[in-house]
Amino acid sequence: MDKLFANLNAVIGIGLVLALALMGVFHADTITAAVVFRWLHVFFGIMWIGLLYYFNFVQIPTMPTVPAELKPGVSKYIAPNALFYFRWAAALTVLMGLILAYLNGYAKEALTFQSGFQLIGTGMWLGLVMAFNVWFIIWPNQKKALGIVEADDTTKAAAAKTAMIASRLNTLLSIPMLYAMASFQTLPR
Repeated sequence: MDKLFANLNAVIGIGLVLALALMGVFHADTITAAVVFRWLHVFFGIMWIGLLYYFNFVQIPTMPTVPAELKPGVSKYIAPNALFYFRWAAALTVLMGLILAYLNGYAKEALTFQSGFQLIGTGMWLGLVMAFNVWFIIWPNQKKALGIVEADDTTKAAAAKTAMIASRLNTLLSIPMLYAMASFQTLPR
């Protein structure tokens, strides 16, 4: 058991298979692709926003208090691994959400803010902006700040600040985005 639970990817894989099995057992007659993609969208979304909140509520505020000799433990080991799951969870959340909107027949209506779909469209566009920030602002700057790519100290400091601001912007945007995503499901159409 120790070997199994020491492998995070195996745990995630088994958890996903068990969830699919539950769907098959309890909803075999009503399971659709939309149900599966909604669940995957929520799963990856929780991973993405959970890591976003970890960075903003825990890691960023705590780092100034970490003794200098211990900071490499975070910057060389914890942060790069967390950023791996963070950026891929962002990509998969967006992909699953776009597939879900397509399967439910409202992708075009939502992305173009047509009547009745403005709220989900707003949530989708906020999610797209946030994913763009992850891949094209936060990640490239974190690679410099963490020393994954070569950069001098001045560049590292500037990159860390840029990544932090983009991350805080994503935290800000996540609040209305979550409202839009969750509320759309409960509104009459």
